[in-house]
Formats: sequence, structure tokens, C-alpha cells
Amino acid sequence: MTRPFHAIHSHGFVRVAACTPAVAVGDPGFNAAQTLALAQEGHARGCDLMLFPELGLSAYAIDDLLLQDALLRRVEAEIEGLVAASRDLAPVLVVGAPLAHSGALYNCAVVIARGRILGIVPKSFLPNYREFYENRWFAAGAGVTGLTTCLAGQQVPFGTDLVFAASDLADFSFAAEICEDVWAPTPPSTQAALAGALILCNLSASNIVVGKALDREILCASQSMRCMAAYLYSAAGPGESTTDLAWDGQASVHELGKLLAQTDRFPTKAQMAVADIDVERLRLERMRTPTFNNAAVAAGRPETAFRKIVFDHQPSFADIGLERPLDRFPFVPDDPARLDQDCYEAFNIQVQGLSQRLRSTRSKHLVIGISGGLDSTHALLVACKAFDALGKPRADILGFTMPGFATSDGTKANAWALMNALGVTGEEIDIRPAAERVLKDIGHPFGRGEKVYDVTFENVQAGLRTDYLFRLANQHSGFVLGTGDLSELALGWCTYGVGDQMSHYNVNGSLAKTLIQHLIRWTMKTGQFDGAAETLQAILETEISPELVPADASGAIQSTQAKVGPYELQDFSLFHITRFGLAPSKVAFLAWHAWRDAGRGAWPPNFPEGTRNAYDLAAIKHWLGVFLFRFFEISQFKRSAMPNGPKVISGGALSPRGDWRAPSDGTARVWLDELEANVP
Repeated sequence: MTRPFHAIHSHGFVRVAACTPAVAVGDPGFNAAQTLALAQEGHARGCDLMLFPELGLSAYAIDDLLLQDALLRRVEAEIEGLVAASRDLAPVLVVGAPLAHSGALYNCAVVIARGRILGIVPKSFLPNYREFYENRWFAAGAGVTGLTTCLAGQQVPFGTDLVFAASDLADFSFAAEICEDVWAPTPPSTQAALAGALILCNLSASNIVVGKALDREILCASQSMRCMAAYLYSAAGPGESTTDLAWDGQASVHELGKLLAQTDRFPTKAQMAVADIDVERLRLERMRTPTFNNAAVAAGRPETAFRKIVFDHQPSFADIGLERPLDRFPFVPDDPARLDQDCYEAFNIQVQGLSQRLRSTRSKHLVIGISGGLDSTHALLVACKAFDALGKPRADILGFTMPGFATSDGTKANAWALMNALGVTGEEIDIRPAAERVLKDIGHPFGRGEKVYDVTFENVQAGLRTDYLFRLANQHSGFVLGTGDLSELALGWCTYGVGDQMSHYNVNGSLAKTLIQHLIRWTMKTGQFDGAAETLQAILETEISPELVPADASGAIQSTQAKVGPYELQDFSLFHITRFGLAPSKVAFLAWHAWRDAGRGAWPPNFPEGTRNAYDLAAIKHWLGVFLFRFFEISQFKRSAMPNGPKVISGGALSPRGDWRAPSDGTARVWLDELEANVP
């Protein structure tokens, strides 16, 4: 790898800080010193970009003092000092100051990097209502474009048409707006985003009143989501004048609507909210979303009207860790309330989809194979709720357990206990005689009594089960409910055609294996199926196995995860590769940070202690290679012929009619080469 694997800059990250320094009212010297102290701290922490509050060098709430020439001259002198000090600092600094230009005073964002003032952005919209009175002192920046001004002995671009971009760190591009700008119906940051800025900075003062913090949170989150950007927000904090107002120092970092970092409110000392922004992911998200680019065209292509200010950032490419919350299970939220919400929505999406299919087909019965495993269990729970919603008797659900050569007593007992507890009609069909006949007819060694357990031996059983289910559906005026999940489809871990890849309708096709277990836990927690709780718990504790090959001499059963990899790692790869199009080396980098230490980071609620695993980089690389080969090279033909089923989760659908379209005869070479070249 030309750049070190463990460096965040090698993987498209930019470290940012939204800062709340202490200020002194009308004392630029003190304020500049506090700004510089935080800048030095940010430099030590490896920050690339640091945002400071509105009018932070003068303080915000100083009213007519803003029109005192002595104060304005001192502000300019302190800016000159910050510019000189910045020569030895890595972060780009975005600081707030009142600055005069052509006989008018502007509320400005000053962008400073390595001894250079990159540009000055005036505030577009001046609040002049309730407690605000900015028109008394400032000229509005709206429409101020294409200008230059002189500051600290430098000729500097001046206007609201500036986007700043690093020449030596891909995708590090940003723009600035000031406080009220984001409260406007047309925030300047929207145009800047359409012009290419991936990070949007808001220098704010923003006094606090009851309920306003939530309003800010909504604005910042929505602007970051709508603009497919990161949004940094920094509000004034300790030391501002409280003549008529109070200040809570709210600072935050959002990315695509998600809060990455925030400071404590009502601080008594300086604070920083530090986060690593995935600017590469932001670029990829815009690239795969035509709506964003169509909006840029509809807006007259702002990139042609904005000035791009290019600067040399000189990133260190050092290993400085990763300042970013990472989900071990991207399909499973760590937050209990969000997990409850997701489970509620996922379960009811499935129920609604199946209910509509039952209505449209006018089917009397539903036919489903019950193995005693996670997937068929969850599909049966969905079926029961769909029948309940339609007022149909659960007895019209026909569940079949079909033991084969490796079916254990435990899973068969769980299958029967589940069907009995749920009140469905259960039957058992032993497929072994039919399988033996097929194997004998095709001349397979097992048909001659030899213990040959190859893919043919396995697929004869899988195929017979599905064949029986389809014929049973014909016989009972019903349709076959599929049980295969998203993770199995991604890995091709299903038998094509007359096998578990096929059904009349599949409610699990958009659900990752790692989520299904939490959905079952959710049904238990919420009392959906009280009579089945003991059986459901037993199923959750059962080893994941296709149960097609008999146990070996030691008694060890066939393990799915030993063959295709741990589902927790493979689901991690699946999400980041299909949802965002990330390169394998970046997926490995993220997985290493998420999974290297079981004792660090959050786990989903009620996740069993004994199954909290950790993986080193070698294991992550190995199983990622398995995923890439199976996903890109040998499994697409199965996904190209998927049955219908509802999309449940964003980034969680591989249907050729939905999220994922790919050639069935593709190769994994590009992805495997990238993995090998860039992961040690």
C-alpha cells in the first residue's frame, strides 16, 4: 500500500472539531489567545479542520461596541497573530470576526491555514427580530460574490461564493455559513454543497431559550442529510455577555443526519466536539444519488458560480486512531430505543408485505418448511401475525418439518414445539427415503452405501424439501413462504432453483442474519408470542447449521459459519460494500476498529456475553476475501432470480428489481486485488 493502512487519511477520513472557547466581552486579545490554545490542542489531536463560534474574536453580544474602530483594529491585529501562529499548526481554522469592507461592516467567517488567509465569508442573512438586532451593525452578505479584500497584509477572496478544497487530501472540501443562515428557507450551505463542498461549517452565537437546542439539532441533522454532507455547528459559550441573554455552548458534528459528536451544554470552560468525517463516503453517496446531481443542475450548476480555493493541507498520514462511533452490527442499532423502533418497523413491514400477497393471491393456505432454525422461525412468526391481521385462522398455516440425514433431535423438537405453541397445522415428512432413491438413481456413491457427503448429497436434500413444499402448495391451494435471509443470498449460501433459494414469496430476503436474532428477541420482549417464549429462546441458542451432513466422528455438527465465515463479519462487509460502495481495504480498516477488542465500544442490547467476539486483522482480511469471492463471483445468478419480498432495511436488498443490479458472470478480481494490495 502506498499509504499506511492504519492512517485515517488513507481511507477518506477528515478529523474535525467544533469548538466552544471561553470568551471575554469585547476583548480580542483574550479571545484570540483562547482560540489559539484550542487550535494547538486540536493540532495535537490530529485535527484537520476546526470551527469556532460566530464573532468569537470580539464576542457576539457587544452591541454598539461592534462599531468602535479601536475594537475593529484590534480584531484585525489578532487575526494577523493567528495567521502567523497557524504556520506551525496542521488544522485549518475557521474563526468568527467583525470585518470592514468598502465602508460596510460584515459578520464574517475567516478561514486560516498554514500562514495564509484562504478566504472570508460574510453572513448572508441577518436576524432582526425579537432579541436580534444585527441590521443595526452589519451589512448582509447575500449577493456578495467575486470580491477580494485586504486583511493581515494579504489579498483575500471575499464573498459567499467560496468552497475550500485541499490539493493533497482527496475529498477534503468545505464551506462556511453563519448562524441565521441555516435558519433561512434557502441556506447558503445548500448552494455550497451543490457546488461540491462535503463539509459544511456553521459559526454560530445562538443564545439559548427553552427548546431551542432541539431546534438546532433538527436543523443540523436535516441539513447534513439533505445536502449529503457533514455539518459542523459551534455556538457561543462561557464568557459571553448575559445582559439580556444566556448561552449554552452547543457544538456538534453531524454526518448524513447522524450525530457523531457533541459537547456538553452550559460549559464552564472550553470544549471541542471531535469526530472523523468519512468524506469519501459522502462523495460516493452523492455519486449514487441522481437526485442530488439533478438538484445541482436545476440550481444552475452552482459549481460554475463558486470559487474553489485550493490549499496545500500537508496531511501526516500518521496512525492517530479513529474518532468515530462504529457499529459492530450495522444492521442492528446499539441504542435500545432505536433497536426497538427498528424491530417494530421491520416486523410490521414484513407482516404488511405478506398480508397483501395473501389478499392478492386469495390463497387459502400458506406452506412453510420449519427447520427449528432462526430463519424459518422468524418467517413463521411473521406468517402468524399476517394471518391474525387478516382474521384468518393460524391452522391454515401448514408447517412441515422434513428431517434429513443430519437433522438433530434438538432442532426437530424445537420445530414441533414452535408449531404447536403457535397453533399452526404441523406435519412431518421424512425426506430420507426419497433422497436415497434420487441418489441411487443418479449413481451417487451414497446410493451404493458409501459415506460421500458432497454438494450433490447436500443439495438433493435441500431440493427435495423445496420440491415437496411447492407440490404441497399446489395440493392445498396455497403458496410457499420462503425463509432464506439477506446474508445467505449475499454469500450464495442457498440451493438454486428447486431449493431454498426459491419460493412464492420471501419475507426474509431483506433481513441480515444478525438482525433476525434481535427481531426474535423483540417479539419475546414485547410479548407477541408468550406461549412460544421458551422454544424461541432455545432456537436462539442453537448453532447455525444447514444440517445436511452428518456429524463427524467427534460429534461435531456441520457449521455454516466455519464454511462461509462469521455472519457478524460478513454482514459488516455486506453493508459497507453494497450500501456505500467502499473499497475492501476501507471495509477492513473499519472492521478492525469495530471488532479488534470485544471490551471496547457498544454492543446491541441483550447481546449474550459469551458470544461477544473479537477478530484480528488477519482474520478480518481472510473472511473479507471469502465474502468478496462469494459475493462478486459465484452467487449473483442466484440473486438475479429472486422471488418477491418486501425491502425492509436501507442498504438491505439484493433484488435485481431493487437495490442491486449486477452481472451473473462477473469476477471478484478487482476487489480481491485491492484487498491484497492494501491490507497488510
